[in-house]
Amino acid sequence: MSEGGRRAGDVSSEHGLLWEVLQEASQGGKRFRPRLLTDTHDALDGDQHQAAAQVGAAVELLHTALVVHDDVIDDDHVRRGRPNVSGTYRGLAEVSGADGATADGYGQAAAILAGDLALAGAVRAVATCGADTATTHRLLDLLDTALHVSAAGELADVRHGLGLATASLQESLRVAEQKTAAYSFSLPLQAGAVLAGADEDVVAELGEAGRRLGTAFQLVDDLVGVFGDVAASGKSSTGDLRTAKQTPLVVYARGTHDGQQIDHYLGRDLDACELAAARDLLTACGARDWVRNRARQELAAARAVTDPLGISLSGLGPLTGWDAALPQDDPGAVA
Repeated sequence: MSEGGRRAGDVSSEHGLLWEVLQEASQGGKRFRPRLLTDTHDALDGDQHQAAAQVGAAVELLHTALVVHDDVIDDDHVRRGRPNVSGTYRGLAEVSGADGATADGYGQAAAILAGDLALAGAVRAVATCGADTATTHRLLDLLDTALHVSAAGELADVRHGLGLATASLQESLRVAEQKTAAYSFSLPLQAGAVLAGADEDVVAELGEAGRRLGTAFQLVDDLVGVFGDVAASGKSSTGDLRTAKQTPLVVYARGTHDGQQIDHYLGRDLDACELAAARDLLTACGARDWVRNRARQELAAARAVTDPLGISLSGLGPLTGWDAALPQDDPGAVA
């Protein structure tokens, strides 16, 4: 968190507590976004190490903002095995005697405001990174694009979850691409290249590589969201099914004869037996294998760009949950 943000925490005790909870929400995780940015900058012989570190921190703060808001959208109150911002404030309200609905509203309000603070902090960190004016403007343009694309993907994801229309596989893949790729992969790859003074064609190629990486990441996240170990991933294994997300995993299943019954398990809480039945269905109809193989293809396409530039992606395997979601039948798939 920035020094300016810490000073802002002195506005009032209420705001100070909100800032502390936001700081807690920003802890943990693998920090692969700043690492990807600085690795790209260094691989392209950049010499703006301080600026790269600050912009990398900004991207991670942006991630915190979007995660906090995403939990509000999904009505989730736990993140990484502990209460998130909305869950923390909901608990505070309940302790004070608020009923369930009132406590939920308080938690959601706090999370929206905390996410707004994190988002403002991310923009400020980029704007004050110390790069020259033209480079800073280019970085802000990249940040702006990432925000617009991510917002479009998140809203499309919610719309598909309304159940008013069935998403096509292409539409579902597009959401997977937009929700994650723009800010988690394209942005750090391209920002690192811009800070290194790379040619625009290289910046554009890395944007495409980021799109591919983000799609692979989201596909694996979809697998972990149903098949993963909750203790290992910190992600609910029923949340995606409960919110009726039209992920590629679900959309593919609907298009098969054996997987059409998947709708029976969507839009409601599942007990352990029902979750096991849903997993069996998604496996038997081939949806799990299709998503796994498509993720591998996207990762290979990204590597065709990053490997010749010397940008290592070796740290992304365990991070994205490959170990939990994929059988160990291809040890070299994410090496």
